[in-house]
Amino acid sequence: MARLRNEQLIKATAARLKRLREGKGVTLEAFFHDTGIHLARLESGRANITLSTLEAVCNYFGISLAEFFSDGFEEVAPAGDA
Repeated sequence: MARLRNEQLIKATAARLKRLREGKGVTLEAFFHDTGIHLARLESGRANITLSTLEAVCNYFGISLAEFFSDGFEEVAPAGDA
């Protein structure tokens, strides 16, 4: 199966991750120390985040996946429609 990569979705996710982290006052270094997750790669849009990693990020910040996707994804087109 071919790997799909929706650049618009990845960019929206990256921006949401950064807003969430900065809004909580957490540094990239502190986040890595606490979780072992390299958030800088995800925030830059270089990596396509997995659902399991996104769930771990949301748990760290005390929000649900639904809450994560409730802000900043209104304009994202489905893969193939971009």
